[in-house]
Amino acid sequence: MAAYVLVEVEVHDTISFAEYRKSGVPTIAAHGGRVLARSDDAVTLEGDWSPKRIVVLEFDDLDAARRWHASPEYQAARQLRLAGADTHSIAFSSL
Repeated sequence: MAAYVLVEVEVHDTISFAEYRKSGVPTIAAHGGRVLARSDDAVTLEGDWSPKRIVVLEFDDLDAARRWHASPEYQAARQLRLAGADTHSIAFSSL
């Protein structure tokens, strides 16, 4: 069953975040995932949530998403992300 990772990103250091993208994005495909959507212009339909950037990833299953996130390659890139952006992320399985 497919799984998705939804990430809210607010970049505050464009240089660190650019380095993160160079090293972090390739780890997604290396773990069987793909970027489904990325947007800097999300529109709030309800509530007071106004994310600056949203990213949606797809993996074969929740275990694959967890393995990607815990992988040494991604954890190294993650340090750049933490230096360059505030983020929130969740992973969930499809129905």
